[in-house]
Amino acid sequence: MPYLSVAEEQAEWGTGANVPAHKRNRETSPSIMKIGKLPCVLLFVLCVMLFITYIKWNPRKEQAVDASDLQIKTTHELGGLSSKNEIFYGIMFDAGSTGTRIHIYQFSRTPSGAPNLDHEEFRALKPGLSSYADNPIKCAPGINELLNIAKKEIPQKLWASTPLVLKATAGLRLLPGEKAHKLLDMVRELFKASPFLIGKDSVSIMNGTDEGIFAWITVNFLTGSLNNAGKKHSGMLDLGGGSTQITFYPYSKNTLTSSPPGYMTKFELFGNTYSLYSHSYLGYGLMSARLAIMGGEEGKSLQEGEQLVTSCLTPEFVTEFKHAEITYKIKGQKNDEPLFVSCYKRVLALLGGKVEHSKEIPNLFFYAFSYYYDRAVDAHLIDAELGGSLKVKDFDMAAKKECKLIEEAPGENPFLCMDLTYITLLLQESGFPMEKELKLVKKIDNVETSWALGATFYYTSILNKQHS
Repeated sequence: MPYLSVAEEQAEWGTGANVPAHKRNRETSPSIMKIGKLPCVLLFVLCVMLFITYIKWNPRKEQAVDASDLQIKTTHELGGLSSKNEIFYGIMFDAGSTGTRIHIYQFSRTPSGAPNLDHEEFRALKPGLSSYADNPIKCAPGINELLNIAKKEIPQKLWASTPLVLKATAGLRLLPGEKAHKLLDMVRELFKASPFLIGKDSVSIMNGTDEGIFAWITVNFLTGSLNNAGKKHSGMLDLGGGSTQITFYPYSKNTLTSSPPGYMTKFELFGNTYSLYSHSYLGYGLMSARLAIMGGEEGKSLQEGEQLVTSCLTPEFVTEFKHAEITYKIKGQKNDEPLFVSCYKRVLALLGGKVEHSKEIPNLFFYAFSYYYDRAVDAHLIDAELGGSLKVKDFDMAAKKECKLIEEAPGENPFLCMDLTYITLLLQESGFPMEKELKLVKKIDNVETSWALGATFYYTSILNKQHS
């Protein structure tokens, strides 16, 4: 005989209140007392089985509650976003060409559904990860040092639920494939030994276009435009050591239809869909461009006694330039024309026709980061701590000034003439008029304006899905 649930039992027998009147009268009549042995036995067996059914049914209800509690706990442990104002963390390693940086973010959930950034801890180490290409084990002390910082910043009970991700940028993109893979394998083993949450894609080389998109997310999250439909989105310019990115939200239909293949990308974030113009130029970061301007090749050492000769340095001035752990001997070339003119021609030869020119750029507001900021500080165009606004022509005027100064003597920064000339032409070739104003900052609301925050939003979501 099958077990009966409480609902089935009530359906079969009914309750006293629901039993028809004629049946209630019959139950109280003397004839009902004349019950045979067989019905008594059956009634007894039925009562025992009903009791067993109750015992078996009741634990099932408790198990369902336990499973529900476990599900809530799992969501919490994965840095889940289900509870209002829940505190959770994310760790992002930025393995750039000139250094490795760690961003430790503390978030809380807001009623609107978007996370709120409560705090960021930022540290950096030099040199870049690519410097250990020939001996990957040497990167371990630096990675472990940064991991220990994360342990100190994050409560121990949340270690296992905190996503840990490393994304390498241009420095590793420029390495031969086998060397890059060995470096990443080394980092992956170090991450696995840590107490943090690791996913399938937690250690990898990031696509250059993604780098620009994540930086755009960071800027527009911090400026509030992602949560305010009435606020116009800002564009983003990033000039790294090995690559440079430009990303903006196009308001012109012409940009959407006329952009080259691969320049437009679409993604979803915080319940909204965005179509962005974004492109990364590998090999056109400031340090890689500097090497190319002087006639060097990425990853290729000079022969004994060989030197690079450039028209962008003080004539006859001899110095050295170290890039990606290779040291190059450099000598300034004699020129029959002003140094700025000869340098300008050399840089234009490198950039001419290599950078896409967008007609919508003059109508948009742009933030500029990294070496745009650093070289503006070196040229005394902005405050070193606060940053500031400037026009493209300010870079141009500073380049002419620096080139004039080093015609006779190299000064303290012999490469500044070349760098400022390159920045001026890079902006012009991209479609920025001389009168176009840029906002140069390192932080917005005291948060580093790098791609790392935007990437943390994305990869935290991915890891949550993988472990949910």
